[in-house]
Amino acid sequence: MKNLKENYFNPFFSHIYVEKSVRNHARTQAILEKFPSAEIIKINHYKDVFCRSRQNCQLQHCTQKLILAARQGTLLYEGAPVCQSFDNQYFYYTSCIMNCIFNCEYCYLKGMYPSANIVVFVNLEDIFAEVTQKLENHPLYLCVSYDTDLLAMEPITGYTQEWCNFAARHENLKIEIRTKCANKTFFQNITPFSRIIYAFTLSPQAVIETFEHHTPSLTERLSCATELIRKGCMVRLCFDPMIYVPDWKRHYQEMLDQVFCSINIEEIVDVSVGTFRISQDYLKNMRKQEFKSAVIWFPFQRDNGYCHYPDDLMEQMECFLIEGLEKKISREKIFRWRT
Repeated sequence: MKNLKENYFNPFFSHIYVEKSVRNHARTQAILEKFPSAEIIKINHYKDVFCRSRQNCQLQHCTQKLILAARQGTLLYEGAPVCQSFDNQYFYYTSCIMNCIFNCEYCYLKGMYPSANIVVFVNLEDIFAEVTQKLENHPLYLCVSYDTDLLAMEPITGYTQEWCNFAARHENLKIEIRTKCANKTFFQNITPFSRIIYAFTLSPQAVIETFEHHTPSLTERLSCATELIRKGCMVRLCFDPMIYVPDWKRHYQEMLDQVFCSINIEEIVDVSVGTFRISQDYLKNMRKQEFKSAVIWFPFQRDNGYCHYPDDLMEQMECFLIEGLEKKISREKIFRWRT
């Protein structure tokens, strides 16, 4: 993959598409300044590029393009049934960036979007305004990093810091920033804040190497989580999704052993556990792109429009991990996804 990128394709973000309506937006200007050699292409609407037919997402991941646009319509969404609310009554998520610079084979974004290119919505102030309006009625638990890895995009957008600043101004807002990133520069300069949860998705190294392409290693993720805990930040560990691989018990036990050796587990906020599950429509789209992926072509069980591992395997995997966690973590801190 690396040689293909270097020898046969343009570099990442060699072309940046910009909606005409946001060409002079301050965030657009700040992002474009970071890519002085990029070819800038003006467009009327991001969907003209992002949603065109017959795109090859696999090839696009080798040479992703950036699209700068304005988000219109609905800006906040109620949390989906396949996601965990962590006992928060008012659970919402928002999408200020679509798609990810990582290339995990099982990522639902591959079934959700027709393109692997990345859309950055520069009108973040409109999302902030809608959140503020919602907060007038009730508190919010808001996930801001579901449709991208916000921290991985931080050197380009600075959105993680903007969300942190916004949350600091609103006492009834709690946000979760989920990541597989190991952005040590950002973490070293961070200010702890009790209503911002940094949620690290953790997998056995065998799963990372096989399916989570271009992501940091388990060791790197744990190092960053440890640094945040040391600084007094709120850290969540997400063993979700668990991915079936041959000899899975050994791999997940080795992962747990490494976690317990690396992190003061008593100082984390909580953990989440859940096996892989996905909308059957998303899975159908993913299989059109991933012809040989073992994780995508597993013979899943289907229930109510969702695909997941057979009930007995799902139970085995989740209970195995929970039993291992309970040796170090109180049961009250373990959140298990269930249908």
